[in-house]
Amino acid sequence: MATDDARSPILEVRDLGVEFFVDGEWLPAAVDVSYDVRPGEVLAIVGESGSGKTQTSMSLIGLLPSNGRATGSATLAGRELLGLSHKQLSTVRGKDVSVIFQEPMTALNPVYTVGFQIIETLRVHFDISPAAARERAIELLRMVDLPDPERSVDKYPHQFSGGQRQRVMIAQALACEPKLLIADEPTTALDVTVQAEILGLMRDLRHRVDAGIILITHDMGVVADLADRVMVMRQGRVVEEGTAATLFADPQHPYTRQLLDAVPHLGSMTAAASVVEPVEAPSASSPASTDLALEAQNMVIEYPARGRVPAFRAIKGLNLHIAKGEVVGLVGESGSGKTTVGRAAVGLLPVADGSLRVNGVELAGITPKDLRAVRQDVAIVFQDPGSSLNPRLPIGESIGEPLKLHKVAEGAELNRRVEALLDQVNLPRAMRNRYPHELSGGQRQRVGIARALALSPKLLIADEPTSALDVSVQARVLRMFQELQEEYGFACLFISHDLAVVEILSSRIAVMSRGDLVEVGPREQILRHPREEYTRRLISAVPVPDPAEQKVRREERDRLLAAAR
Repeated sequence: MATDDARSPILEVRDLGVEFFVDGEWLPAAVDVSYDVRPGEVLAIVGESGSGKTQTSMSLIGLLPSNGRATGSATLAGRELLGLSHKQLSTVRGKDVSVIFQEPMTALNPVYTVGFQIIETLRVHFDISPAAARERAIELLRMVDLPDPERSVDKYPHQFSGGQRQRVMIAQALACEPKLLIADEPTTALDVTVQAEILGLMRDLRHRVDAGIILITHDMGVVADLADRVMVMRQGRVVEEGTAATLFADPQHPYTRQLLDAVPHLGSMTAAASVVEPVEAPSASSPASTDLALEAQNMVIEYPARGRVPAFRAIKGLNLHIAKGEVVGLVGESGSGKTTVGRAAVGLLPVADGSLRVNGVELAGITPKDLRAVRQDVAIVFQDPGSSLNPRLPIGESIGEPLKLHKVAEGAELNRRVEALLDQVNLPRAMRNRYPHELSGGQRQRVGIARALALSPKLLIADEPTSALDVSVQARVLRMFQELQEEYGFACLFISHDLAVVEILSSRIAVMSRGDLVEVGPREQILRHPREEYTRRLISAVPVPDPAEQKVRREERDRLLAAAR
């Protein structure tokens, strides 16, 4: 949507500064940030984690930590936001300004149903009956394509997948049709098909209620799809600003060019290879068990019945193998069972039927004592770093904890190993004494990766390990993954919704849908000659970092979906 520069901005930010009081001094997180957001306009703020893009936006509605402060000016429809009291801000938050937070598991209250939380938002700001608010909550959940919204409205956050929790939070943010929507990595946890739908919802919101949107993201494909203007931040300062078309076509600042060069492009690996002809369906037989790091045969995973909620079969007879030293990508929509497979592989979920062997050990019916020994050679990087790290431990202790528990290192050797792991994931050694809440989302994810690599596992389960990383750090982490995998030869089940990332790392790709493995094969065959319609739909939904090309792809996808209906 082209914006009309003659229209008055709905948000005016001038000389915004954000500082945090740390170790007796004020440290700047953002310096002299100025920008406007007009009605119906999408401003994307991009930059590496820690660049200040999230804190500048959180400061607008008083959501800085207790040791933070904001200076300058920020007016929303003529009303100054900085300096408002908590009571005054409570009338702004949710109604005039809504936020889609980066980590849904920590943003949603775990003790209330998701319906209660949406209803609460509606009843705080509107004179609406409980019954009408519940109907509106169901309508919002249906709008964000949550399965069975009439039942989902009464579920708790932990009963949803990561992508489904993100959709719940987006529904809550859209509840009051705000004037300004701050979307902090709104599609981080979403698979590409749902991401395309959510981006469509956000486009519809700005047209329908003329809302301004601040989009904070590291995904340049999303920026190309949605943004009108782009502001690039580095180390708390704005280094470049312009229209999306201009910035992608002719970036001026070296840092902007560096960001764009780091974006993975779907097809970059297969395009470099020779033309790949369609191949036959892979044989059901797998290599000898002694050569496998993971072997699932007719594996069934069930979530048991609880109260009135019946048992749910999440995995329905899955057959999958990963050879020693092999990287297999596992893709599919949120709720398809990808994470369930990964959690079963580290013994966090029991096998209800069939067989699951990890490094030659059968996990079906395994005792806790034997499982502890298996876990020394298996590690997992969780999707949500905010809830997987102990908030009471400095990150250095979190990284070193596996080494201590398994009595691998202690004392000076433990310190050396922790510092080496911090180096490998591009975090300063000085951060080892900081707590998780003092790090950005991307930095916390890197801590989770370092912790998983501590014991040099034979099998690594990577559940969306780069979802919270900006593109430049993601590129370094992917190179690190490749180097470590080549050096140590560990097998890896790489679970992701980002097909471009999966293409870089994986030799084979498995595609899941609703608990079933619908297709598995070599990387080139899956990406260039998929046999299943579901796989083709996944690939068509991947955004590309080029506004003109992405517009064509989006329109073509919309036509395909309309024809399918």
